[in-house]
Amino acid sequence: MTYIGHDQDDDCVVPELKLRVGGDNGDYIKLREPEDCDTAGGDPQPPCFGGGWCRLFRWAKIVALLILVGVLAAVFLIWVGPFFVDKEIIPIINWERGTFSTPVLAILIFASVALFPALLLPSTPSMWVAGMTFGYGFGFLLIIGAVAIGVSLPYLIGSLFYHKIQGWLKNYPTKASIIRLAGEGDSFNQFRAVTLIRISPFPYIIYNYCAVATNVKYGPYLLGSLVGMLPEIFVAIYTGILIRTLADASHDQRTLSAAQIICNVIGFFVTVGTTIVVTLYAKSRLKELQEKEEDPLLQ
Repeated sequence: MTYIGHDQDDDCVVPELKLRVGGDNGDYIKLREPEDCDTAGGDPQPPCFGGGWCRLFRWAKIVALLILVGVLAAVFLIWVGPFFVDKEIIPIINWERGTFSTPVLAILIFASVALFPALLLPSTPSMWVAGMTFGYGFGFLLIIGAVAIGVSLPYLIGSLFYHKIQGWLKNYPTKASIIRLAGEGDSFNQFRAVTLIRISPFPYIIYNYCAVATNVKYGPYLLGSLVGMLPEIFVAIYTGILIRTLADASHDQRTLSAAQIICNVIGFFVTVGTTIVVTLYAKSRLKELQEKEEDPLLQ
């Protein structure tokens, strides 16, 4: 070991540090990679000159995208929505009102939200009907009570096939590693993991049956499921109320006022934006928990 030097590559202006071993004819041992070079062999990324102009251009693209989405939402609310509501939604609503009384409709909504998940069927359309018929107050109470049953039945049924579900999870290690987070740690950690799984894009109908195989306790599972499904419930109720608003406007042969359109567009953006933010946060937190579980040094 005779000397520490540095070489400069033709395509990279940042020197890399090497250690020469064995005299003048010895080999080199690289001590440090060039910091600003592409070590994968590709071309380095071109820098963005102008500093503030780059950020301004990036924000301009975001604003343009938001304006485009707003225009599309306005077009939907003014033209597409009323047409679809007039041809499809209003006949369904009239059929429901003429066929079922309000108490019977409440029982049907409750039963469908409670039983459909066990049958691997989506219950979101029933939540829309709850929003259209009962609004936020009674609609929320009706849905949350049914959801408690809807997530409990698959949990109990899955316990009868505990070993088969565990064998199925072994065939899908990536998905299983996320599900198994719900069974780790104390009750609070299990509650947190179940909540994040419910909020994340993970298919909750499948998770209903697989959860029991992770050894998660029923209490944290139920509470985490109810809390984690709150964003979906409120979005479904809001969608139902919006559909009812469009249906009433179309039925009365009148257009929505400017104030109603603005409120609906703002409500739409707030609802969708909040859902996206919460979902991304849940997905990020799940990834962090998964990395900590795989690497004990991060705990």
